[in-house]
Amino acid sequence: MKFGSVDHPELIDFTLPKDHLDTQRVLSAFKDDNVPDVYVGCAKWNRADLKGFYPRGTKDELVYYASQFNSIELNATFYRIFPPEQFSKWYDKTPEGFKFFPKLNQEISHWKRLNEVKEIVEHYLYSAINLKEKLGTVFLQMHNNFAPKDFDRVVNFAESWPKEIPLAIEFRHTNWYNDEAIASELYQLLEENNISNVIVDTAGRRDLMHMRLTNATAFIRYVGANHSSDYARLDDWVERLAEWKEQGIKEIDFFVHQNIEKESPLLSAYFIKKLNERIGSNLKIPNDDSQSSLF
Repeated sequence: MKFGSVDHPELIDFTLPKDHLDTQRVLSAFKDDNVPDVYVGCAKWNRADLKGFYPRGTKDELVYYASQFNSIELNATFYRIFPPEQFSKWYDKTPEGFKFFPKLNQEISHWKRLNEVKEIVEHYLYSAINLKEKLGTVFLQMHNNFAPKDFDRVVNFAESWPKEIPLAIEFRHTNWYNDEAIASELYQLLEENNISNVIVDTAGRRDLMHMRLTNATAFIRYVGANHSSDYARLDDWVERLAEWKEQGIKEIDFFVHQNIEKESPLLSAYFIKKLNERIGSNLKIPNDDSQSSLF
């Protein structure tokens, strides 16, 4: 994932911004004493990207991946709409409690740019629902140049999305968050339709760190810089998520990317261990035997 990569990450201020003023208000409506549902994973499971993660002799990468992680950010669905049979196979290969978080297809977000996409969305979901209870939040990632001038398309899409399927949306044009009037209108729309507001933590786009939750799910796409600062950044996220737990968060969806993806499982294992200790979650630490000495 090259989005937001920089040549000199040591020059970036990675301090997490303070929460948006309305985040606590949103979470307070859900506050109880329960530990939130936590899903942590990578963006891909193929061996070519996650070099060194799979033991020698691994025959099925997804089967092994799902034995180590409880979720996957399914980016493959951005590039093609898979048939129902493929989703059923993925379902059968993964254990109880595992979830897929598929990205909506690029025809919806990038080619048609949310204009007249009803049939495509229905076709996509007709296949994806074969994941049954393993279907996590579906997420929509808009193009960098999709600007607020097309806000009406976002309204139509949000209001027509089937409410029984959780949805998260990621905006990348800076004006969605840095124009106060537009941001306010966007947050209201997402809140009213129970849509999660994706937070992207990447080195070159600190303007996307809006820290504004619009429902009780935090959907975070973390992009490491293949730099020693990656671990301190994850420590900061553990603390922020602990604060959100106290405020009422119900679900944490945290997906780890790297510019060089092979380090993603190691970062994920570090994050899971720290989060388990801090908030009382009980996620398996991937490849714990081989990596415990690093923590």
